[in-house]
Amino acid sequence: MQYKSFLIKYAEIGVKGKNRYIFEDALVRQIRHSLKRVDGNFVVVKESGRIYATAGSDYDFDEVIKALKCIFGIAAICPMVQIEDQGYEDLKKQVITYVDEVYEDKNFTFKVNTRRGNKQYPITSDQINRDLGEIILHTYKDTKVDVHHPEVMLHVEVRNKINIYSQIIPGPGGMPVGTNGKAMLLLSGGIDSPVAGYMVAKRGVNLDAVYFHAPPYTSERAKDKVVDLAKLVSKYSGPIHLHIVNFTDIQLYIYETCPHEELTIIMRRYMMRIAERLSADSGALALVTGESIGQVASQTMQSLAATDASCEMPVFRPVIGFDKQEIIGVSEKIGTYETSILPFEDCCTIFVAKHPVTKPSIKMIVKSEEKLKEKIDDLMETAISTVEKVWC
Repeated sequence: MQYKSFLIKYAEIGVKGKNRYIFEDALVRQIRHSLKRVDGNFVVVKESGRIYATAGSDYDFDEVIKALKCIFGIAAICPMVQIEDQGYEDLKKQVITYVDEVYEDKNFTFKVNTRRGNKQYPITSDQINRDLGEIILHTYKDTKVDVHHPEVMLHVEVRNKINIYSQIIPGPGGMPVGTNGKAMLLLSGGIDSPVAGYMVAKRGVNLDAVYFHAPPYTSERAKDKVVDLAKLVSKYSGPIHLHIVNFTDIQLYIYETCPHEELTIIMRRYMMRIAERLSADSGALALVTGESIGQVASQTMQSLAATDASCEMPVFRPVIGFDKQEIIGVSEKIGTYETSILPFEDCCTIFVAKHPVTKPSIKMIVKSEEKLKEKIDDLMETAISTVEKVWC
């Protein structure tokens, strides 16, 4: 059956108060934008707690579902038949036609679930359930009613028009992107940071991203890998401005000047400072990282505290309580895992210390950074002024 309409349901948006329309409108805009990238013409409208996408031409069903499943704010996608109210007998005929076209094999159990958004409709929901169930049983002898565990749940919504559907495809949930400000994602070539970006975008946050590149110690293929990861995340978050920072001179200066056991922490602190500067220009309100407590030496509580002390912006860590397997599970779901494990080094791994400090003292870190004062500010200004921007 070629469905002409989709009922798009949201969940969390529904608990909003007088500003709910802001979230609904944002979701409608994103659905329209996403459907423009697939074959076919669609009209997307909202109506009394419902959003409808109606096809005005032929389209690829799988492509449309794939696009909708990447839009945060959508709780469920329901391919449906939408009909005008032309009387109760016509509704019965339409339901019989629906069952015939959708289910080739009629040997299934079912239940009818009717909701009357139009309370002026002359027949109660319970009576509609009984009448439609009766006519399905009479028409298709192999069907059976099971009100507790039906194989097919036939939904009938009586509103301005009547919606008939039985397939509910889960959406990603969350909030529409852009309804909760913007953040700057510190994106590496690893598994964790793309997942962190996905998770904060799911809460309605727009993303920019920054990647610290260290040529010639990191290759162009390592940079291309991060660009590819940004593009994969952008399927969910919307377009991302990726800022590529040449970090080589800063890393070498830190490597030559500071105690080696403190290298990772001090480098991370300067990354945070640069990301904060870039955030001020892009309008981002927070930094986002993929750190998880205790995963590596730079992610102990003491190390994270020392890193955060280098900047004034809030730092969000969506995967802070996840173990590695949980993070991998999300990365596989969103399609970033295979790219993340490509064997191209990033700038952190090149300069890692053999015995990194796991419980750094902020006072000692600050003291070590005093040795950098001679030219670190100039190196930072150069790095910021030569940022390469890629639209992903």
